[in-house]
Amino acid sequence: MEKTASEHIKQREIEFAEPHPDPQQAHSAAALLLEIPGILQTDAQSAVFLHIQYDLREVTLQMIEEGLCEVGFHLSNRLLHRIRRSLFYYSEEVQRSNLGCPRGNSNCTQKIFISHYERGSHGCRDQRPEHWRNYR
Repeated sequence: MEKTASEHIKQREIEFAEPHPDPQQAHSAAALLLEIPGILQTDAQSAVFLHIQYDLREVTLQMIEEGLCEVGFHLSNRLLHRIRRSLFYYSEEVQRSNLGCPRGNSNCTQKIFISHYERGSHGCRDQRPEHWRNYR
């Protein structure tokens, strides 16, 4: 069954924690995220509530939120938000794995390097038949 492009487009909400030096965290994050590849649309609904639309094949919610935390934004850590966040992280990783992009690798770069390494002549070849290599 062929998937349509709309199945790869995700719409999520990110809520920020209130006490922060930047009172308009959502607006600042929206401006910052528009420059990231894979982010299609950002809309700051309020000072602490951000609506985001992105392409799952290029970026995940976990990548987005970890990037925001790295640059100093504070995400809401209420129980409901943590549960929802964990569910989205898991479901997106499963969907990316099914697409052939495991472990959150943006643009599947690890797959590209592995296939390049396998084609090179480096003397590190396993001489066993294919069915023995995967036997454990």
